Amino acid sequence: MNSLSPRHVFRPELEIRFAGLRFHPLTTDQAVAALAARPADLPFDILITPNAEHAWLRRQDAEFDHISGRAWLSTNDSRVLRKTAALGGVDLGFAPGCHIVERLFHEVIAPDDPITIIGGDASAIADLAGQFGLTRVAHHNPPMRFIHDADAVRAAVDFVAAHPGRFVFVAMGPPQSEKFCQRIIDDGRATGLGLCIGSSITTLTGRTPSAPRWMEDRGLVWLYRLAREPGRLWRRYLMRGLYGLGLGLIDSVAFRLGLKSARPRD
Repeated sequence: MNSLSPRHVFRPELEIRFAGLRFHPLTTDQAVAALAARPADLPFDILITPNAEHAWLRRQDAEFDHISGRAWLSTNDSRVLRKTAALGGVDLGFAPGCHIVERLFHEVIAPDDPITIIGGDASAIADLAGQFGLTRVAHHNPPMRFIHDADAVRAAVDFVAAHPGRFVFVAMGPPQSEKFCQRIIDDGRATGLGLCIGSSITTLTGRTPSAPRWMEDRGLVWLYRLAREPGRLWRRYLMRGLYGLGLGLIDSVAFRLGLKSARPRD
């Protein structure tokens, strides 16, 4: 699927700061190729896929901001932010977590590859294993809001260290997923790549309906989800998302006026 050598350590050429977020402007093809080429025995690191809500979270949470700023790969999950950046002549790329996860299971992960999943319902994980014929899935489901429980965090970190996998799927939302991955990095024992994937597994297995294609193509997935779960999601999209969009519009003007520019990765 890609021409990178098995020992290649991928480093994106560009890094774009937009709406207070850090992006490596890759397509889904490029992101999946990078993940497929990353050696499984490298020290543990993270893939994150920021959207407009992440801009609000980073302003509110210094720890989350630090983690997001140093992740191995950070790809754009938002068509809305991509369109906003385009107003300033900037291409953020588009490699959302759900698309990456789908491609990994269809094209990269073999049935006998060891993978580790933290979070998620056991029956959904069983559906995933059955759908793709997976034979080496290690699953641990910590309690709700476990990131504030030192013993629960330790148990989950120990589980990841004891079950090395090429990919570690962290099936929970931000900022808990990113903070947990940082705990794994700080521990220093684990290898592989952590993917902060939210509800991607339930979407892949059909438990969470996907937005119609026409809505996805127009950047309206947020509206589809809001209509389905208004009580749970209104803050995410109508408060936090609009905050990120506002920052993006400011940055678009700055890029258009030449006050900001993309820069090579350090």
